[in-house]
Amino acid sequence: MNEEDGRTRGRVVLGGSTGFIGQDLQRRWRAAGREVVTVSRHGADLTWDDQAGIDAAVDGASLVVGLTGKSVNCRYTAANRAEILRSREQTTAALRIAVRNAVTPPPLWINSSTATIYRHAEDRPQTESTGELGTGFSVEVAKAWERELFAGDLPRTRRVALRTAIVLGDGGVLGTLRRLARCGLGGTQHDGPWPIGRARRAAGTAHYFRARGGLQRFSWVHLDDLAGIIAFLEEHPELEGPVNAVAPQASDNRTLMATIRLALGMRVGLPSARWMLELGAVALRTETELILKSRWVAPEKLLDAGYAFRHPALDEAVRASFALTPAP
Repeated sequence: MNEEDGRTRGRVVLGGSTGFIGQDLQRRWRAAGREVVTVSRHGADLTWDDQAGIDAAVDGASLVVGLTGKSVNCRYTAANRAEILRSREQTTAALRIAVRNAVTPPPLWINSSTATIYRHAEDRPQTESTGELGTGFSVEVAKAWERELFAGDLPRTRRVALRTAIVLGDGGVLGTLRRLARCGLGGTQHDGPWPIGRARRAAGTAHYFRARGGLQRFSWVHLDDLAGIIAFLEEHPELEGPVNAVAPQASDNRTLMATIRLALGMRVGLPSARWMLELGAVALRTETELILKSRWVAPEKLLDAGYAFRHPALDEAVRASFALTPAP
């Protein structure tokens, strides 16, 4: 762990502490000797129905980080869509109430958002200043999440919506792709025509065929940099509002899958056509949008403020995630 990941003094209140990112941040902060109070549905210091406990933890804290939300790695049924939205809005509201009620409010509240808020982009990177927001269910969830974060007047607390891309590390999405590659299924994931029913159109959950040849863009960030970005935000009070937490060089699906195969020494990886992906998504209870939408996002605010990425290159970030030595 880099020392700067936890060097800022003071208590952290971490909402959403049991997931891939939350567990990593906890380890870093506690290893640096920082007090961490966790909030989650289970397995944490506090639960989300304990508003009084959350209020007490937030009062006098130096940092609040909200990561909570039902995973979008599921089928977008009506029940799941409702829970995806509810879990983000209600937990963010609980943190906002605690900040509002605090006698000594935290100077910084960082809440998770998503780079999916931007449109499908194959033409240019989406930045905080020039990016265009997209449409559909996932985008509307992201907008609602950020609205809840920025609602109301909190004059003594700076608020940041961390628009995070796919996070690379030992687990998460990369863990799934690693398993596929080792089974010989680590080829390019191709978009293509697919029938879209009226219900999906109405719900905004349809993915429309656009990118060809596995060239849908892939924005990402390594866990080390996500921790580094949070520490950087604490030290830079000029940064507020939406911040793109992505590495500076986006890749594409074809390059991503080739990079994973190379790191693992897998010379062959069978490509996947859209129909294969759709059938696989049903079997795995997930959605193809997660791998077929072209996410091309750039970290304009972070670069302008001088943040130096520890893992700016995809090949090195993948190898670091797999605990492999750099390629010769």
